[in-house]
Amino acid sequence: MTEVAFHFNVPDKLGYACRLVRKATGAGARVVVTGDADLLRSLDQLLWTFSALEFVPHCHAAAADARTLAASPVVLADSPRSTPHHQVLVSLGSQMPEGFERFERLIELVARDDGDRQQARARWKHYADRGYAIKTHDLGAKETG
Repeated sequence: MTEVAFHFNVPDKLGYACRLVRKATGAGARVVVTGDADLLRSLDQLLWTFSALEFVPHCHAAAADARTLAASPVVLADSPRSTPHHQVLVSLGSQMPEGFERFERLIELVARDDGDRQQARARWKHYADRGYAIKTHDLGAKETG
């Protein structure tokens, strides 16, 4: 069963996603990042520039051939259902990620704004109602503690 984790009070979703993806790929994981098209375009650009000394190899599912997708440790995808990786799914979106259950781990990033938190509550309820054990990481608690 998929391990579900919510990372709450994320001050900068894209910057946090870059660091999370870098850490996961550094540990050898294959990662799919999903969200709306504008967010993924912004993340694509940020992955090229967020660290002057490091590069996180990645591609966009819609623009890559099957061989490139399979070779890339990070795939950005509007829908993760057709991606070749099954290890880690990072969700930046407001909707339930399609096909999340085929991944070993799902990480939901939740910003500090009320709208994002409200949408996350609905996704949390969906996972909990289906018996998924949910882990939480409150970044706000880390800042104050």
